[in-house]
Amino acid sequence: MAGNVNVSFVCQRCLQPLFLDPTFGNVDEHRKAELSVPLFSSPEADLDLQEASFDHFVPAFHLSDSENGSQNGSNSFTILGDGETSNLSQQMKRAVNIFDIISGNTEINHPLCEECTDTLLDIMDQHLRMIDDDCLHYKLYLQKLNKTEDFDLQALTKELEDLQEEEIRLTDELKSLQEEEKKVDEDIVKAEKEKERLETDEERFWREYNKYSREKFVLEDEFRSLDYQLNYAQVHLERLKKNNVFNTTFHIWHKGHFGTINNFRLGRLPTAPVDWSEINAAWGQTTLLLVSLARKCNLTFERYRLIPYGSHSYVEVLGDHKELPLHGSGGFRFLLNPKFDSAMVAFLDCLQQFKEEVEKRKSGFNLPYRMEKGKIKDSGTGKSYSITIQFNSEEQWTKALKLMLTNLKWLVTWVSSQFTPE
Repeated sequence: MAGNVNVSFVCQRCLQPLFLDPTFGNVDEHRKAELSVPLFSSPEADLDLQEASFDHFVPAFHLSDSENGSQNGSNSFTILGDGETSNLSQQMKRAVNIFDIISGNTEINHPLCEECTDTLLDIMDQHLRMIDDDCLHYKLYLQKLNKTEDFDLQALTKELEDLQEEEIRLTDELKSLQEEEKKVDEDIVKAEKEKERLETDEERFWREYNKYSREKFVLEDEFRSLDYQLNYAQVHLERLKKNNVFNTTFHIWHKGHFGTINNFRLGRLPTAPVDWSEINAAWGQTTLLLVSLARKCNLTFERYRLIPYGSHSYVEVLGDHKELPLHGSGGFRFLLNPKFDSAMVAFLDCLQQFKEEVEKRKSGFNLPYRMEKGKIKDSGTGKSYSITIQFNSEEQWTKALKLMLTNLKWLVTWVSSQFTPE
């Protein structure tokens, strides 16, 4: 050689640098042919070797890669020395060729260091022992089968046929179950869709339920409110039914020697000179009351028609078309107004007609005081009192008016009893 060329290889397992023995390159062609013969390699052994291999793995080194070693990295080798780097020595080429043959003929990449080789040999020995044990077990089982004298081939054939029929039956059953499973899956899909629809309906139902519940609460509150209003109205109606509308509207009572209607005194006394405006208002209320009672009973008076006109009420004479004033003015002793007296007599005549109409409708009804021709008789004392002013005293006139209001109050009571529902 022209110079000393030191080549450093790397172990394909642990990546440690290797220094080859100088005699490694003196392998003849006969030895290379032996190395080229394919070796038996079991996939299971290779699997075990791969499982027991080290963490690092370097692909097999080939001479063709050496030209680009400086670019490829881990598969390259390093040339040390002072000689030329472009050409390898013949010895180096032979070593590389041998490593290519060995790596291509086996599942193990070369070169390997001594430690990695020992480890690999231990793994292969262990796998070889396992294979030997399996072979031994197979041989023993084969010998056992050969020694069996009552081996019934026909029974085994029959059993095989039965098993095959069973397999066919189970296969058909499996297909049937698969079809059923498919139908069940379709039913599940339909059920899921139905479930989604029902959930949507349920959600809509609860929304509507909450809406109607709220409306129900509002209506119940309104119903209770209306019910309370109705109860109040009924109670108030019952109270009103028990009341006498005529007594409420026209309150007839007395104040000492005076008869009163709606607190207006009717009459005059020397000790209590009542103003004529109050007397006229009392006569207006009395006229309105009698007209209302007659209208309630559908009664039309004969000869007279009462015209309620407040403090200026009057009586119309039907035959003569005259108007008799039912109101007065001035003093009592110097009052010379026969029309006023005639009006009061006509009013008493109308009251008598109303009393006779009541007696026709209800036999046995009698007023407490008898009335006739402008006079009222007290049945208790037997005295008669004139309702006119002329040729009369204030006391007797006031007494006659009080007795007239008493009879009128009795008629009010009768009319109310006739038209009040029980």
